[in-house]
Amino acid sequence: MAVYMIADTHFGDDAVRRYENRPFADAAEMDAALTANWNAAVSAEDTVFLLGDFSAHGAQHNAALLRSLNGRKHLICGNHDTETDAEYRDMGFEFVSRYPILYEGFWLLSHEPLYINRNMPYANIFGHIHLTPAYRTVSPQSFCVSAERIGYTPVLFSEIVQRVKAAASRGEEVR
Repeated sequence: MAVYMIADTHFGDDAVRRYENRPFADAAEMDAALTANWNAAVSAEDTVFLLGDFSAHGAQHNAALLRSLNGRKHLICGNHDTETDAEYRDMGFEFVSRYPILYEGFWLLSHEPLYINRNMPYANIFGHIHLTPAYRTVSPQSFCVSAERIGYTPVLFSEIVQRVKAAASRGEEVR
């Protein structure tokens, strides 16, 4: 069983597709690509942490969408995730949190980037910022999993760990 991370899928959100310059003709094409990429990477036994901004579709469509996506799904809610926790669980998420969580004692999983510096004993995996150049995709204590930054495909947690460790070993600045 593998663990994956992704944020800012924004299924069905044509406005996000346009203002983030996503390379899809329309929201339907974007949804199809996100679903195909997800299912090509993730098996039924895997776990996926979706770090916010899941979908602009309604609850019934979202339930069908979640059934079509491989793996066990966990949601850390983002600013566009406005349904109740119970509604998200009814749709098919196994775990839902409105707040950041601590994963494996070191990794803070959040929708928005958290303040982290080199003196803190944590690293942050986040989304929300899409391609904003003020943030790097990877630094010694952070990794952005906004869909645009990771090829619209969930990324393996083990790859995130490797890339953060590599950035730290190169002595890069935290940002």
